[in-house]
Amino acid sequence: MSNFDELTRPVFFQPGHNAGDLVESTQWKILREDRGKVEVEAHLPSHLLNPRGQLFGGFTGTYVDMISIYTMRTLYSQENRFKWSATVNMRIDYFAPVLGPNFHLTGELIKEGRSTCLISTLFCDSDGNKLVYALTTLRKSD
Repeated sequence: MSNFDELTRPVFFQPGHNAGDLVESTQWKILREDRGKVEVEAHLPSHLLNPRGQLFGGFTGTYVDMISIYTMRTLYSQENRFKWSATVNMRIDYFAPVLGPNFHLTGELIKEGRSTCLISTLFCDSDGNKLVYALTTLRKSD
């Protein structure tokens, strides 16, 4: 792990954030946290499953948004961390169903501009198979 301590963790990795609580992010395991890149092992809660036992596609964006914001947070020092961000655009490509019990999420900075960041999010199963790829544009805070 990098120089971030518990106080700088994204709020959705702590209880009390609606989206984080929905995907049970307090139980995720942070595998890597560097400037512009994060890797997380997540699990698939039963209340997010579709009738086929897969991640319901409508909840995929919640995971993508959270990992994108988390990735963007790594660009800031603790003294200068951002207070908010806004998702401007999100594109999600589905390659294969996301199944439980666990899967990996990787967020990576693609391009940092003056007022926005382009971030990729990749979902992979435990064998490294690519399941979902997303691109998110986030507006940086002032």
